[in-house]
Amino acid sequence: MEEPHSMNSPRTILSFSKRGRTTTASVSFVDPNDEKSNSGEHGPKPSEVYGFVGSITTVVATAIYLAWAYIPEPWLHSIGIFYYPSRYWALAVPTYAMVIIVLAVTFYIGLNFMSTPPPTSLTTMFDEFSREPSSFLSHMEGDEQPIEPISDLGIDKINVLMFGDAK
Repeated sequence: MEEPHSMNSPRTILSFSKRGRTTTASVSFVDPNDEKSNSGEHGPKPSEVYGFVGSITTVVATAIYLAWAYIPEPWLHSIGIFYYPSRYWALAVPTYAMVIIVLAVTFYIGLNFMSTPPPTSLTTMFDEFSREPSSFLSHMEGDEQPIEPISDLGIDKINVLMFGDAK
């Protein structure tokens, strides 16, 4: 029984179905209103495929690296492997990579310290977006008082609130 909206191809292909007979290839067109086509099974996502291939590649590369680093040279020669990099690079490349990572993190932290103003600078407390509290006096009483406009708290008020009167 053929699916709706399908075309038969003039080529025949070998079918590996239970019947074991040759069938004609068909091209089917997806009907958006068909309930079977909206089941959500449209194959793997590209990110899943890339992740799978990446994980397999990582495992294979690690196995080759460990085999190259730890298998003695006579064993490699006995299986026909004569050209490979020096064993020096088995330790040098990971060491260089770790040093580069540590230096990059140190450089990044240093740049952040250089671009940050010192704690005694007034720019740590005031900038072009600072708002002084306005003298907003309301003549309304009780619950009908409006919310005060947004403003920055002064460092002296914060110190009083946090540390109290230290005099």
